[in-house]
Amino acid sequence: MKKPAHVSVKIRETRGNVERLIRKFIKKTKKERIVEQARDRRYYKKPSVKKKEKTERAIRARKREEQKRRRAQERRRRKIK
Repeated sequence: MKKPAHVSVKIRETRGNVERLIRKFIKKTKKERIVEQARDRRYYKKPSVKKKEKTERAIRARKREEQKRRRAQERRRRKIK
């Protein structure tokens, strides 16, 4: 069972700025993946499809991390020269 997502932003955190409060709330909901979960649960997915999507996401994340690592190495090499 998944933990319930309790996202809240207090007006004190944003010093009374409503626009900042809304932006902060949206960021928190994205981080908790609330909207994505609702979209995913809208229709039934076979367990095999869920598993396939999960592995594809993991592969993409690994590639992204590898690219970040390579870029950082390139930057370090440029500074040395």
